[in-house]
Amino acid sequence: MSILQQRLAKYTVAKEARAQGLYPYFREIGSNQDTEVIINDKRVLMFGSNSYLGLTNHPKVKEAAKQAVDKYGTGCAGSRFLNGTLDLHVQLENELAAYFKKDAALVFSTGFQSNLGTISCLSGRNDYILIDEYDHASIIDGTRLSFSKVLKFKHNDMESLEKQLSRLPDDAVKLIVVDGIFSMEGDIVKLPKIVELAKKYGGTIIVDDAHSVGVIGHQGSGTASHFGLENEVDYIVGTFSKSLASLGGFVAADHTSIEYMKHHSRALMFSASIPPASAASALAALRIIQEEPERIEKLWNNTNYTIKCLKENEFDIGHAESPIVPIYVRDNTKTFQVTQMLFNEGIFVNPVISPAVPSDASLLRFSLMATHSHEQIDIAIDKFIKARKLIGFGEPEEAVSAPSLISKEA
Repeated sequence: MSILQQRLAKYTVAKEARAQGLYPYFREIGSNQDTEVIINDKRVLMFGSNSYLGLTNHPKVKEAAKQAVDKYGTGCAGSRFLNGTLDLHVQLENELAAYFKKDAALVFSTGFQSNLGTISCLSGRNDYILIDEYDHASIIDGTRLSFSKVLKFKHNDMESLEKQLSRLPDDAVKLIVVDGIFSMEGDIVKLPKIVELAKKYGGTIIVDDAHSVGVIGHQGSGTASHFGLENEVDYIVGTFSKSLASLGGFVAADHTSIEYMKHHSRALMFSASIPPASAASALAALRIIQEEPERIEKLWNNTNYTIKCLKENEFDIGHAESPIVPIYVRDNTKTFQVTQMLFNEGIFVNPVISPAVPSDASLLRFSLMATHSHEQIDIAIDKFIKARKLIGFGEPEEAVSAPSLISKEA
């Protein structure tokens, strides 16, 4: 056995969790991504999906994908930079730019690569990137590929951000990179204050709207729109894998920036372009979001109803203000136990444990879709109440740091 294999063999946490019947990852779904899914021939309510508007099963989205395969085939056999750009990609970029009120847009192969390819190529050795401590892993990895110095500020803490900015040289590029809606905590970034600080200290703003598109803003166009600050945010990054019911990602910005990234973003230039079906389904979903505003209204009806019910039942949901509702367990082991108990009761939720979050902040991410019914939400909350009575969770002093199955930035 090689040295590497010896090292890897020491990782036994996942095996131990499986032996205890508590392993909560890679659960095989044998049906479409809807409010109910089939896992191991068992029907469960899905409260772990990012399909916020329920468009993965929309007839127009599926038909667009089928027609794209018929016209273009299953793949592009190359990168966007060389032979992999279709007229369909360009059409999608044009409509994304109009949607976000930007000059242009650029489509990447995944949402992860959108952050990776944007952040890594915009600043240099003598520049700075400032990130919220709870930013997504793709943002963190994008900073790692940059030659710039990376500074973290406390979560949604504008005093912490200003303290960092105030120390930096006036002539340096200062990229401030934040999530629009934070993917674990479900709170919205304090964008108006960030805009104020960016103007004061000469900063440039990148907002990752992965969880904001289709959720907040005019016609679901994200965080900048939500605050009426479209002209103040320099770069809007996002993914097609959530509300846009597909796979891929994008950045929307000014013409000069997009032109530069087309010729300097390694994540774009050296990755194959998204398949025709993915581009077509994202484009169809983008149009549906604008044509069917009632979907966003229903999503928020479900969100407000859920938050109200959870608060009435005295669950700890932190600062939740979006369709991502964290239910804090504050104990790694109990988080797995509750996840398994809920699954046995027919409820699918996602566990989030340390070191992805602090050990006293482990949680269950309860994600809502426009297509959920209040009856389904009631069923899930009743199961949560049952689990709390049997297992007991939610008090900060109960927190323990159990072995982790995941890496810090997962």
